[in-house]
Amino acid sequence: MLAMSTSDARETLVTQGRPSTPERGTQEPADGVEGALLHARALIDLMVTLHRQTPRSDSLVILPDHEAAVANAVDVLLDRARHSVNLTLPGSIEQARFGAPVLTRRTGRQERVVRLLCTPRGLNAQLTRAAKKGTGRLETRVTHSTLEEVLIADGQFALVRAELQTDGACVLIVQDPAVARTLDLLFAGVWGGAVPPAEHLRVNERLSSDVARRILDRLRDGTTDAVGAREIDVSLRTYRRHVADIMRELGANSRFQAGMRAVELGLLTPED
Repeated sequence: MLAMSTSDARETLVTQGRPSTPERGTQEPADGVEGALLHARALIDLMVTLHRQTPRSDSLVILPDHEAAVANAVDVLLDRARHSVNLTLPGSIEQARFGAPVLTRRTGRQERVVRLLCTPRGLNAQLTRAAKKGTGRLETRVTHSTLEEVLIADGQFALVRAELQTDGACVLIVQDPAVARTLDLLFAGVWGGAVPPAEHLRVNERLSSDVARRILDRLRDGTTDAVGAREIDVSLRTYRRHVADIMRELGANSRFQAGMRAVELGLLTPED
């Protein structure tokens, strides 16, 4: 890979990194979500490697993770954004560098949409207040996948918060449109497997009972209904009624899909 030219290496990963687009009305499987995140991490690593090889290139700028410098970079990117701003928030808004400025800043571009992809830790009162103060066109989805903090404007420019071995905590300014577009496509892949906050809260509340969790364990593991009913000490008819309720809540078409969907929503972990 290091022997490639900058353009050849970038084109290779940009092509390989494009996620498949899920059909309308379907959810992307967990492997697809994790695959998109792995591609994003690999793309970031490659960009840094290429930057080391060609330091005069302006396709990537590495900034120290200092509040003033980052705030200025966010302002510049938001000024450029005309149609969309996509933001991933790995933790709470208080811990983020990009989150608060994006959500609270008012601009004259009412047609611009802000898409916020966060983990359950990001769903808090501070986030809600920030959103109400700022943009009126905010779409939010929740994922249980591990996220990097990334800000993408119009699929053309991006900021990535990273921890590099040589630079420590820093922010990468991505100005290569092909790379920014690929990050945007990877964002779309994870977004397609995430859920709106209301659905996340509703499903977690409805399926938080001990019986539901135990049945979900068995659905994920591929246990037959007869064995599952015997293991949790209920009749087969009762077990199947619970399974039907769970599948309906999760929008799943099969028992295995219900188990995988439960992992995506954080109701189960793969190691449980």
